[in-house]
Amino acid sequence: MSRIPLLEQFLADDPSDAFTRFALAQEYAKSGDLDAALGHYEALRREQPDYVGTYYHLGALLRQAGRLDDALVVYREGIAAATATGDTHARSELQGALLNAELGDD
Repeated sequence: MSRIPLLEQFLADDPSDAFTRFALAQEYAKSGDLDAALGHYEALRREQPDYVGTYYHLGALLRQAGRLDDALVVYREGIAAATATGDTHARSELQGALLNAELGDD
């Protein structure tokens, strides 16, 4: 059973809830609706740039969509955001993703 309708309602009730928007993006990605997933990740990136979990998943989705240059930009922005927030774990994951993307590894 899809959680998308419930998450859409939660987001309608609180449009600034980053966790709900992130979960919704994840659900859309799992369902194969990459455009909807990208839209929600991009909204998070724009509206809540300190929500660092966005960058890794958005970058991976952009790579999946064949948009490597955009993914590299997102990974670099994520590294900067993780550094600014002191999230060393996220920074490390993003650095690894950036390196893999630059080398063409998966």
